[in-house]
Amino acid sequence: MIDKNNLPRHVAIIMDGNGRWAKERGLPRTAGHREGIKRVQEITNAAAELGVGVLTFFAFSTENWSRPKKEIDVLMRSLNNFLDKRIRELDKNNIRFKVIGRDSPIPEEILLKIRAAEEKTRQNTGLVMTLALNYGSRQEIVDAAKKVVDSVLKGKLDLENLSTENFSNYLYTAGLPEPDLLIRTSGEMRLSNFLLWQLSYAELYFPKQYWPDFKRGDFEEAIKVYQERERRFGVL
Repeated sequence: MIDKNNLPRHVAIIMDGNGRWAKERGLPRTAGHREGIKRVQEITNAAAELGVGVLTFFAFSTENWSRPKKEIDVLMRSLNNFLDKRIRELDKNNIRFKVIGRDSPIPEEILLKIRAAEEKTRQNTGLVMTLALNYGSRQEIVDAAKKVVDSVLKGKLDLENLSTENFSNYLYTAGLPEPDLLIRTSGEMRLSNFLLWQLSYAELYFPKQYWPDFKRGDFEEAIKVYQERERRFGVL
């Protein structure tokens, strides 16, 4: 049984294994991505029903632009379709939609839909569903440092008052709690430049299923494992 009083406030997910899932079935990599999108919807619904506060998916990294153009085009079309077809459902279910990452070189048409979706769901009070899109954690930290310098130069911040707590306000994730649980599917055990600052004290969980095979029951199992762990945050 899942203890509803001990849920992670924020679950971050690296959706790994779409390509390998497709290859093992003799399918093109793009078929894995299409199947993976179905899991996004399923896991989002599961998290919302359980009462998780924030769910962040690593959807597309800054390094992913080096992949074959056909694969990138399919991913962008899938995102476009998601924005067209699923935002109304998220809004109906009181889910807030948010995107973190750099805008360029995401197509302008998609950026406009992202902004419209964020605005449409801004007042929702349930789960915050976040997509890390064109996201890289090192770049995020550099961008945050630039914002700090700008604030100091403009007299808005005394450098002596800079702390780890208020530095977080300059990150893309400002306003969101730090993840309590990171899930990376496919059995790979690395962070891949994802939320490096924010994951400092997160519990890490590496199931062997590829992302297209990771379903509601698997997500609930991850929550159960999280609840069995003793979190110390560096103290005894």
